[in-house]
Amino acid sequence: MTDRNLAAAPSPGIGAERCSVQAGLRGDPMLGTAFPAGRLFLVEQPGPWGRAGLAESRFDRAVAHRLIEALAGVPVRVIAIRRPGRTVVDGPRRWAAVDCRPGRERLVWGTFDGDAELLSIDVAAVLDDGSADTAPLFAVCAHGTHDVCCAMRGRPVAAALEAVRPGRVWECSHVGGDRFAANVLVLPFGVLYGRVVESAATAVADAADRGTVVEHHLRGRVGFPPTVQAAMAQAHREVPGLTLDDVRLLGTSRLSADLTAVRLRVDGVPMDVRVSVERSARDWLTCQASEPSTAAVYLPQALTPGV
Repeated sequence: MTDRNLAAAPSPGIGAERCSVQAGLRGDPMLGTAFPAGRLFLVEQPGPWGRAGLAESRFDRAVAHRLIEALAGVPVRVIAIRRPGRTVVDGPRRWAAVDCRPGRERLVWGTFDGDAELLSIDVAAVLDDGSADTAPLFAVCAHGTHDVCCAMRGRPVAAALEAVRPGRVWECSHVGGDRFAANVLVLPFGVLYGRVVESAATAVADAADRGTVVEHHLRGRVGFPPTVQAAMAQAHREVPGLTLDDVRLLGTSRLSADLTAVRLRVDGVPMDVRVSVERSARDWLTCQASEPSTAAVYLPQALTPGV
């Protein structure tokens, strides 16, 4: 195909094969693709969301932009949430401050009537002093205006999780990695899964209760650099049954531009994982893409004893 024909080729969003289908057929690696923010602010906003999520919804747009800008400097990622099944909210809506950092995992709820009330919330103070919700929470990306795959695959998974963990599931706005839909974020642990299907709902929920992970769906843990996420995932793959607390970061060392050594404590033992980074071939990475692009691919090697 010539460059001219390539530029004119339609996005997969136009045809029958969506980005998640094509990525699955290619076997696009998912490791190291969780977002970098370790703290979150969830805002309940029922109804439709535009591509920008909370900032393009029935929420006050000026307030949304001020809130997102203010929390970006902390940094705290703002995510819109709504109940599965298009539930209508009559009365106060909910917000949640979430800390996903290891050893600090915490989720605190509050309510609000007017959108501008959220501007006065001190997320750090709330996380320090608020009454924590201790049960796992599941946020499933169903942000169809960002990428249709998220809605098509996310909504059924949210419904399946709701069936096994009633009241503990929310649909959420964009969490990255559209082509890995359905994407499920487990809070407050910050575990991000991809390619989750309805039949995996019980396994995902049970793993969260145990503090473990479902290895083959794992994309990474939010708040960590991609190479560290990939190294942690490798530990869970090699030693099934490890809890999240069993895998701790000790440090990293940059060996070259495309190779990083990550030292972990795995079940109490120092272990090293070398992680290389490559670029994928150019391809359609989202249904909304106007042209093919590449993505970083993180490739962990086997665990070796630390010295």
